[in-house]
Amino acid sequence: MLMLLETSQWLSLLTVGVSAGFIDAVVGGGGLLSIPALLSMGIPPHMALGTNKLAACFSSFTSAMTYFRQQFFSPTLWYHCAIATFLGAVLGSTIVLMIDNDWLVKMLPIMIIAVALYTALNPNAIGCKNTQVPQSKPNKLYQWLTGFFWGGYDGFAGPGIGAFWTISSSKLFQLPLLNSCALARSMTLISNLTALLIFLFQSKVNFTIGLAMGMFMMLGSFIGAHFAIRFGSPFIKPIFICVVIIMSIHLAWSAWF
Repeated sequence: MLMLLETSQWLSLLTVGVSAGFIDAVVGGGGLLSIPALLSMGIPPHMALGTNKLAACFSSFTSAMTYFRQQFFSPTLWYHCAIATFLGAVLGSTIVLMIDNDWLVKMLPIMIIAVALYTALNPNAIGCKNTQVPQSKPNKLYQWLTGFFWGGYDGFAGPGIGAFWTISSSKLFQLPLLNSCALARSMTLISNLTALLIFLFQSKVNFTIGLAMGMFMMLGSFIGAHFAIRFGSPFIKPIFICVVIIMSIHLAWSAWF
């Protein structure tokens, strides 16, 4: 199959990789660009999902490390959340291989439309300038609940996971916007790596395409994370709302029409 890809197809995949990485670093949701691109090349659905997870790991790692180096994320405060995310991703990735998820596909647009409306109508939905960065471990129960639930969701499906993480962490832990983005990117790195291992076990990863796209997603993530840190809330919030609305339209069209 690799030999059938033309130069224009490779250029398309790599362009999508940069764009998806940029979106992932800022608000999440790059998979809604990369997965359709992989499918359009004739890659089977499960192989496309596994290949996308490989590429997404590069994107998540780059953005997570960028936020960490700028001191927007402290691992020692969030290890309960990390463990819960890992366990949730294991469960979600295992379940998705065993059951029909058509019902979830039809419900996703409703969930994401609700996120878009909530974000647009609530000025403090994804971070507030007056909130303080936690200096001690945030509530353990909330860490376990959010980590396990969103880790499971990312392992099972994944669309909109960055938006869901950012919203929930802003409200439950009262994090400033950039800290919410940092937590979201760090936890999606864990769930991406976990899901990748499951797909690797099932031999559902195209390494050549995944690595190539991953390199360009790294570039997009590096640019996106630095843009987000440099320009802050005025830059992130409009992109967040636009991407979430586009995600909901895309998912609604795919699921209902």
